Amino acid sequence: MIQPDGYHLAELNVGRLLAPTDDPRVAEFMANLDRVNGLGKRMPGFVWMMEGSGEPGTGNTENSIGSDPQFVANLTVWEDVASLEKFVWGTIHKQFYERRQEWFEILGEQHFVMWWVPNGHQPSLEEALERLETLRTKGASESAFGWAELKQASMWRDHRCVQVAAE
Repeated sequence: MIQPDGYHLAELNVGRLLAPTDDPRVAEFMANLDRVNGLGKRMPGFVWMMEGSGEPGTGNTENSIGSDPQFVANLTVWEDVASLEKFVWGTIHKQFYERRQEWFEILGEQHFVMWWVPNGHQPSLEEALERLETLRTKGASESAFGWAELKQASMWRDHRCVQVAAE
């Protein structure tokens, strides 16, 4: 899939914490959230991040998923695939990504989606969740896709998600 001229790459990643935010089991994740998000915002190619990205149960209806306070939505926009890949697998973010099973439940369905947005567009969480549902129900397309559909995604091939068996 090729990036269209005049478009940026949007991504949504959804997770559910194993415990409430004040529980010691997720303390390390919570303590580093601002650090990792701050790094992302300073990366070359970063465009925009939904306010409260990565923060579960903040009470902000714009970034809440249903009524479960342990759901986390991370919604960002990047200039291109290479910029997002560099952040995900070329910074300290990689260390937290590799340890995600320590803090997050294994979700039984697709929880990550990407799509192209016109330059300057800031997608809403509602829009992003619709894209995720499209990917879940119809499979990859121009309007909703994953890393595998991006031929230019080189770092992903070495660091892709490994299937983890549910306990």
